Amino acid sequence: MTTTSTTTSTTADATADAAQGTSSYAPEEAPRLQWTKFAPDVYKAMVQLAAAAAQGVDPVLAELVKIRASQLNHCAFCLDMHTKDALAAGESVERIVQLSAWEESRHFYTGKELAAIALTEAVTVLTDGFVPDEVFENAARHFDETELSQLLATITVINAWNRFGVACRLAPGHYTAGRHN
Repeated sequence: MTTTSTTTSTTADATADAAQGTSSYAPEEAPRLQWTKFAPDVYKAMVQLAAAAAQGVDPVLAELVKIRASQLNHCAFCLDMHTKDALAAGESVERIVQLSAWEESRHFYTGKELAAIALTEAVTVLTDGFVPDEVFENAARHFDETELSQLLATITVINAWNRFGVACRLAPGHYTAGRHN
């Protein structure tokens, strides 16, 4: 395990920044652990679980769910990945930006999306103690039992990915949309 920091800026980038009178970005931190290298079977199982969870879930809705959970979990790596995938799937910048304030921006989302986002938040923030009945019941009005089960699986999987991303300090900014589809 390493805790040293590295920078993605090159000397040429720094020279160009200095010539333009701009300052360089903060250096990128190195990952703490390349967990996929040391636990490849777990990684493969997670990929399979993610694929199974995604079955029957609208891809754009799934990206909104993944973005919201990643916002709550402060997983920059997953935010980078899923915002890029959402944009590639046709999601608007405006809806992605408003997602962090969805309760005040309800008019950007359908009733079904709002139910999924609220359920995502309740399942992700279990430190509050439970998933409120009204949140679950609202989701159940918008999704049949199979869809609701798949949605819960999608929420659970992104939360697991977030834990790996945050714990291992995976760096955002290097993902290309669709790379993991």
